[in-house]
Amino acid sequence: MKTLTVFTPAYNRAHTLGRTYDSLCRQTCKDFKWLIVDDGSTDGTRNTVESWINPATMQPAADGFSGTVLSGDFEIRYIYKENGGLYTGYNTAYANIDTELNVCIDSDDYMPDDAVEKIVNCWKIRGSKKYAGIIGLDFYHMGGAIGGEFPSEMSECYFLDLYVKGIHKADTKEVMRTDLMKQVAPQVGFPGEKNFNPVYMLLQVCDKYPMLLLNENLCFVDYQDDGMAANIFKQYVDSPRSFSKLRILEMQLTRNPMKSKFRSAVHYVASCILSRDGHWLKNSPHKLLTILAVPFGVALFFLIKIKVK
Repeated sequence: MKTLTVFTPAYNRAHTLGRTYDSLCRQTCKDFKWLIVDDGSTDGTRNTVESWINPATMQPAADGFSGTVLSGDFEIRYIYKENGGLYTGYNTAYANIDTELNVCIDSDDYMPDDAVEKIVNCWKIRGSKKYAGIIGLDFYHMGGAIGGEFPSEMSECYFLDLYVKGIHKADTKEVMRTDLMKQVAPQVGFPGEKNFNPVYMLLQVCDKYPMLLLNENLCFVDYQDDGMAANIFKQYVDSPRSFSKLRILEMQLTRNPMKSKFRSAVHYVASCILSRDGHWLKNSPHKLLTILAVPFGVALFFLIKIKVK
């Protein structure tokens, strides 16, 4: 049994997925599987993945196929699903992962050659049921840690503390225990809303368990103009109920300080206006905080409307 599953949700990324594949072929440690969840691509992603598989190992399935790469070093499993948004790709992944650990490497990103080796060694030496997993660094495609490195004196931390305490305020790479993620999956969204951030599941787990810090590069990130990180204001408009649900969770997190909960309340109010939710106050877990946030939430609503014109 392998230790790690690298999973990659993909939508029309045949032109970048090869870079992810090449980086996995170069891994110094082969203690992993690669799971590709195709979210309804129409650009030939399936054919691209098939070209990497040794035909002698091909195993067809109703929703895709699996097999060993031509070099024989690791297994690829490809699952095709109807387009539903990034979070549905995570749901499919968590339903199919059978390794102890998992990590999402986006279809436009790739791993340094020793990333799997560092993950597996870290977990074997320091890992236990006490931890939800490992937090490593993301690096810019052209080099350099996004947001800098973690403080050298820190060996573990709660995920939310990194941001609300100002320890590290940029993207990181989370390697999660699969058993814990299966407990909070699937993430239930709303019809017609595809921009529900899968961080919703991670926050539920990481509010209860700390993470090991690994001050190493685990992923090179190449931000795309049409990626989820871009056009955030349009996403607010397209998926207001999803953002509202995320803000409700944020207001309930035990690790979230009151100042940050107030910010979540502001965003919650704006999302409720966008979704025309008449039960916004009834559904809020912090009603007084939400009432205080109303003027700021209204202002944010108008800002969002201006930004998406």
